[in-house]
Amino acid sequence: MNRTRRQYLALILAATTLLGTSGCAAAGSDEPVIVVTTNILGDVVSNVVGEEADVRVLMQANADPHSFEISAQDGAMMRQADLIVTNGLGLEEGLQQHIDSAQSADVPVLVAGDTIEPLEYDDGESAGVPDPHFWTDPGLMVDVVDELQQRVRTIDGIDADTIDASADAYRGELTGLDASMADAFGAIPADRRNLVTNHHVFGYLADRYDFRIIGAVIPGGTTLASPSASDLRDLVAAIEEANVSTIFAESSQPDRLVQVLADGANIDVDVVELFTESLTNPGEGADTYLAMMRTNTERIATGLSP
Repeated sequence: MNRTRRQYLALILAATTLLGTSGCAAAGSDEPVIVVTTNILGDVVSNVVGEEADVRVLMQANADPHSFEISAQDGAMMRQADLIVTNGLGLEEGLQQHIDSAQSADVPVLVAGDTIEPLEYDDGESAGVPDPHFWTDPGLMVDVVDELQQRVRTIDGIDADTIDASADAYRGELTGLDASMADAFGAIPADRRNLVTNHHVFGYLADRYDFRIIGAVIPGGTTLASPSASDLRDLVAAIEEANVSTIFAESSQPDRLVQVLADGANIDVDVVELFTESLTNPGEGADTYLAMMRTNTERIATGLSP
């Protein structure tokens, strides 16, 4: 990006207030700017990039990635960035027009979902559609970091050696997270590794750590869908058959439907909140990707253990 374009972007950044962003550059700065759509990826990018660039995260804490939207000023900022990092695989349903517009303006875009081999939903209206919730598998996030490292280290003004060192360090943390999750889940008896959530968000976690997906209150892979009465009846029957002990409600959504479902099952079922699609504000239990995964691991292991 040339100096004029960066100065224009700096004016946009100075005039725009973005809640939930980090590393704001001063007006007139030539610091490279990386725009990230979701706050989960934003935390990962910030860990790899450090102080080498201004990382701007569009999605606020505790938001729903399927439905959050941005302002026209945010869209203009995207068109002036040095790199945009998106989840892809249909997750950011309200942002695609802005991503397409930035690409038309020749802004480089890294689609994290393109760096992994996606799973597909196997039931409901979403059958055959790629599942975008790959971050529930920390091993796949290593693949994302690998690609991010290569893309970021080529941006003008960024020190490649610094990026390499920080990427290596963060990969080590992801590897350690994967090992600790495997240990915690390995202690759960096989016949109790049954997951029920608001909507289908744990396919990758189930695939990596040998869980069985019993079902979801909201069918398909998006929170924008709605369950029918027959969907709920079928899920109650599946819960009873599998003797599910805990249903997990996502923090980005009200858990009313989950609680209704639990009350409708003829067994004793607890409802436990997880942080699955968004990071939280500091002090709320999941303000980083690593903290989110560790909190979820502890709650799943506790909820499903005898």
